[in-house]
Amino acid sequence: MSVREEFDDWAASGRDRGMEERHWHTAKHALARLPVESGDTVLDLGCGSGYAGRALRDTKGAGRIYGLDGSPEMARNAAGYTDDPNVGYLVGDFDELPFEDDSIDHIWSMEAFYYAADPHHTLEEIARVLRPGGTFYCAVNYYEENVHSHEWQEFIAIEMTRWDRQQYREAFRDAGLAVAEQDNIPDREITIPSEAEFPTEDWDTRADMVERYREFGTLLTVGVAP
Repeated sequence: MSVREEFDDWAASGRDRGMEERHWHTAKHALARLPVESGDTVLDLGCGSGYAGRALRDTKGAGRIYGLDGSPEMARNAAGYTDDPNVGYLVGDFDELPFEDDSIDHIWSMEAFYYAADPHHTLEEIARVLRPGGTFYCAVNYYEENVHSHEWQEFIAIEMTRWDRQQYREAFRDAGLAVAEQDNIPDREITIPSEAEFPTEDWDTRADMVERYREFGTLLTVGVAP
């Protein structure tokens, strides 16, 4: 199954809104860090429901927002969630971004980068379209140190790239992006039941659930274009 087919199914079943709700716990903290200024152009790479771009318009006064997704149904749903003329959605490939060189101020990607067929080339494309000093905020929950995410590949037909923290830093630098920061953003909003309620359907122990959400959370790597 292709990325398009997988996420067309997700969009058709309404899972895009569920993704938005889950991701927002940590995404909002990462989005608050973006150095977006009034009028800046922002690309939301793997935009899903488009929640990140809409938030950047509302909270930071971003100028033009482009949401790109490999799924036509995701892009169609996202377009239906806003009537803002400065927010637009398009279907595209991570390996060939449909933008001119030095045309984007900031790029955001949440839980999407690891679906890239060639992540190293995707980073080169990101470096190409970013303006000098532009930033790439890459947020992922599926990464090597988060041992609780490893099983996710079993439940999705698309091959995913699972890098560790160092591999992200090295790949960013190889593509010409300086690594400005890298840290973990914990999910402090998800409810963790008391010890007496474990094991649950999804977790063997409370300690595992605490580690997954409160310690590992979302890995954020920030690159800056020269």
